[in-house]
Amino acid sequence: MTSPRPQGELTVEGMCVLARVSRAGYYRHWKASAPRQEETAVRDAIQRVALENRHYGYRRIAQELLDRGLVANHKRVLRLMRRDNLLCLRKRPFVPVTTDSRHAWRVVPKVADITYVRLSQEFAFLAVLLDACSRRVVGWALDTHLRASLATTALQMAIAARRPAPDSLIHHSDRGVQYACGEYTTILEAHGIQPSMSRIGNPYDNAKAESFMKTLKHEEVDGRDYRDLSQARDAIGAFIEDVYNRRRLHSALAYRPPAKFEANLQQLAAAARRPQAVANATCS
Repeated sequence: MTSPRPQGELTVEGMCVLARVSRAGYYRHWKASAPRQEETAVRDAIQRVALENRHYGYRRIAQELLDRGLVANHKRVLRLMRRDNLLCLRKRPFVPVTTDSRHAWRVVPKVADITYVRLSQEFAFLAVLLDACSRRVVGWALDTHLRASLATTALQMAIAARRPAPDSLIHHSDRGVQYACGEYTTILEAHGIQPSMSRIGNPYDNAKAESFMKTLKHEEVDGRDYRDLSQARDAIGAFIEDVYNRRRLHSALAYRPPAKFEANLQQLAAAARRPQAVANATCS
């Protein structure tokens, strides 16, 4: 028996009449099957997100599900991930020295950092600069040496991308020689950028850059076997530009990617300027 009425307009009682079943029988069947079907759907969605983002923890996966229109408490996500063995395991890798703070260059009193990347037969070193507000990587360079040119290449990329007005920007880094040498500070001075460095023995001063390095290692570098410098540049560049800057959810940004966070800031700034523009037009 069929009905010309659209399915969305049928009530439970109406469907029971059409199917010739009692309402009590319908609810007994729903209670026995619907919760299992719903949990299966949630588990399937969690597994899809976990496979697409293999280093996401349960909180980020819960937020990703919410963004896709599926509400699941983060505790429930944790329980289901533990049940399906989807919780990632992390290990601490060997860390070669990337910074030498024992130098004669002037250290200024007041976000950049360098880390290593293991290739097939040697080490490469990655210098990055982040926007401290949006956590976006705005400059980076990868090479097999730790000379000042590694850091200056990343700095020049950041300046070209952001074009900061003179005296509008503070540049923070650790106390490494690459950031204190004359070549680097000359570029900062030429663009009116105020330098700032971490205090001795205080890693929390550069926490944002350190957090990015940890994410890079866990979500891209660890477990990869880069053949050479060119392959490492391609893979890490794709991770920075396509994944980290544009797709990865950041808890510090209310679970938004840096690019989306910056776009929202620009929209808010434009909206704040409109009333002033209207007022100026009225006065004139």
